[in-house]
Amino acid sequence: MALEMDSISRNEEFARVVVAVFMSRMNPTLEEVDDVKTAVSEAVTNAVIHGYGQKKGIIYIEGKIEGNELTVVVKDLGIGIDNLKKAMEPMYTSDPSGERSGMGFSFMEAFMDQLEVESQPGKGTLVRMKKRIGG
Repeated sequence: MALEMDSISRNEEFARVVVAVFMSRMNPTLEEVDDVKTAVSEAVTNAVIHGYGQKKGIIYIEGKIEGNELTVVVKDLGIGIDNLKKAMEPMYTSDPSGERSGMGFSFMEAFMDQLEVESQPGKGTLVRMKKRIGG
């Protein structure tokens, strides 16, 4: 599954639904669906808010099913992350307004079985998340 969408906040819900429908063929529990939807929501929100800074851009989402494992990749070509280790810390946010909790990566880690983040300043960020469905 591949999806390209504009980096606007209202597309976050669309991304959640698309991934939920895609994973439905795996016969997931409601809890598994909710976990994946939450993680996707956080990744897309990060791309909109931090990756593109509310400017126009494209968010790329890919989904893959291999056996009982779902892989979801969310990628942006935004500003990237200067200090990835710091950005992964709970409560850290680069949002100066104070409106963001800094828990996006923590939520992704908590709701998925595996989280990998690749980023280069000026080249964007790729978030790869994996979850075993049904066990």
